[in-house]
Amino acid sequence: MTSTIPFFLSRIIGARVYGPHNNFVGIVKDLLLSHEVSANQEIPEKPVVYGISLKIGKKINHFLFDFFEVSKKNKKLFVLCNKLEELPENKKEECIPLAGLVLDKQIVDLNGRKVVRVNDVRLATINNVTYAIAVDVGIEGLLRRIGIVRPFKFFFSLVNSNLPSKFISWDDMEAIDYSNLSIKLTSTFSKLNTLHPSDLADIIEDLDNRSRQSVFLALDEEMAADVLEEMEPKAQIKIIEGMSVEKMADVLEKMPANEAADIIDSLEEERAELLLNEMEAESSSEVRELLEYENYEVGSIMTTEILAYQEDTTVEAVFRDLRANQPEVESMFGFFVINKNNELIGTFSFRDLAVSDLTAQISSFMNDDPIFLYDEQKIDDVAELVSKYNLLAIPVVNKSNQLEGMVVIHDVIEDLVSKRRTNKK
Repeated sequence: MTSTIPFFLSRIIGARVYGPHNNFVGIVKDLLLSHEVSANQEIPEKPVVYGISLKIGKKINHFLFDFFEVSKKNKKLFVLCNKLEELPENKKEECIPLAGLVLDKQIVDLNGRKVVRVNDVRLATINNVTYAIAVDVGIEGLLRRIGIVRPFKFFFSLVNSNLPSKFISWDDMEAIDYSNLSIKLTSTFSKLNTLHPSDLADIIEDLDNRSRQSVFLALDEEMAADVLEEMEPKAQIKIIEGMSVEKMADVLEKMPANEAADIIDSLEEERAELLLNEMEAESSSEVRELLEYENYEVGSIMTTEILAYQEDTTVEAVFRDLRANQPEVESMFGFFVINKNNELIGTFSFRDLAVSDLTAQISSFMNDDPIFLYDEQKIDDVAELVSKYNLLAIPVVNKSNQLEGMVVIHDVIEDLVSKRRTNKK
């Protein structure tokens, strides 16, 4: 028969601990959670309470939780200590103090995709093993902490209602303030990598400066680049200011050149130059070329990551190239045809590829009279072309008709939104 005793962290903190002969042992100051999760637990994926911090006299000591029992009688919590065994030093460093590092701290609700604050922690002892089950981020948890939850519950019962409560399962949350523990952040924030970059960008923007930096630095370079691209300009600057030039250069290299250029253009000249010098030569050169355009010119919002082929390229060869390089979805909004001088001579779509014979050359179905923009043309002209011809992307050429890049509708919309925000100010 399974024995289960649920309780809250706020109820056990400050509780008096007694020995087997009813002798006073000490006062509970904290519960220490094991960061490792064992596969053979009663509740898989739930962390176990490994240690307990007791105030004995004027000192706070840390002990193994194996010899402690939590019980309830008449809704009152009792803590019994059968034996005091010191927690090993190496384990002490690996454990997470619940009251110290989880209570009142920021966490990410992975399901709600937002940052919330922990008001209490729900635990349960099942067959003599104590687990952290969930965190309480609702009003009830806050009222419980300050000791006035019962009168509020009574009031709500009079109107046939319940006190609003909000629990987040331990599986569905990611702690933020673990950065001063000897735990690798890449492991601590592993669940965050499962979120969409846009959701993660919103979450990071809601964090305080210290936590924002910790979370961002824990991301791998690919994810960091995607997240930075989704963030608001002010948040981007704050992230960059808190990072080393070397780390920031690595992240910028993973971003589309036009996005990297927008970020670097907003920095002070000295720091911008440091970043450009630290980046790989090819990436740095692409960004520098984009930075030469004025803000009102098409070249300033174009992307240089494009798919361009010679007219005698076969459909099969294009598909081989796509499989080998796995371009971003945006890059496939437009396919371009160039001659040996890199001059634009045509365009085609993914649909054209899909319905054509593998041996066909793209010259047989390309549009040889493409709509295009000049790199020094005004951005204001783009929206009209996109709307008139219902295009997802427009090729951009220089005065010599050489292909320089393309403007994607997403970037056009961003530019228009940015202008509206500026005008409102």
